[in-house]
Amino acid sequence: MKKITIAAVVAAACAFAGSASAALVPGVFDPGHTGCPVATVQNGWLHLEKNCATTTNASAGANITGLTGQTFTSASFTLKSTSQCQGGSPRFNIVTTTGTFFLGCNNVTPVVNADGTATYTFTPAALVAAGLPAPTGTITSAEVLIDVQGVADVKNVTVNGIPQNVQGAHKHHKHHHDNGKHRGDERGHHGHHHHGGDHDQDDD
Repeated sequence: MKKITIAAVVAAACAFAGSASAALVPGVFDPGHTGCPVATVQNGWLHLEKNCATTTNASAGANITGLTGQTFTSASFTLKSTSQCQGGSPRFNIVTTTGTFFLGCNNVTPVVNADGTATYTFTPAALVAAGLPAPTGTITSAEVLIDVQGVADVKNVTVNGIPQNVQGAHKHHKHHHDNGKHRGDERGHHGHHHHGGDHDQDDD
C-alpha cells in the first residue's frame, strides 16, 4: 500500500507541475515595425488583431509553454463567434522534431456553444479525416496566432488536455508565420512544413 500511495503522490505532483508550467504568453511578430499586430488580454480573452493587409509580414498570437518533449494528442480553443474564423486563422502552429504543422480553425467543424461562442477541437483522428497530416514527433514549440487581416478573441486554449492560462506579459515572438498562405486549399486544408526556410524571423 505504501508504494501505491507514494506513486500516487508522485503522479499528482507531476500533473500539477505540468499544469503549472502551461501558459499562453501573448506577443506579436512585426519585423517591419508596422504596429499593426496587437496581442492583449481582455477580460480573460486573448485579444488578437492584425490591422493591415494579410500579405503584410506580421502576426499576433501567444506562445504556448510547457509542451517541449510531449507528443501531440489534442488541442482546442474557443472563439467569441464563428465569424472570427477567417480561413485558417486563428490557428495552432505545432512545431515538432519532424516539422511544423498548421491546425487552422477551418480544418475542423466547431461546436457552437449556448452563448454563441465556438469551440474548435483538433485531434489526430479529426485531422486525418480532413485529409491532413497529424503532428508527429515530439513538440519543440507551439503557438496560437492570427496572420490574416482581422480580429480574433480566443480563450479556453488547451493542448494535450492541459488548460493554457493567459499571462499578461507582452513579448515579441518568433512566429512560424505564413501571412495567410496556409489558410487552406479549396476544401480548407492545410499542409505542414519541415524545418528550414525563412519562417524563423525576429524583430528584436
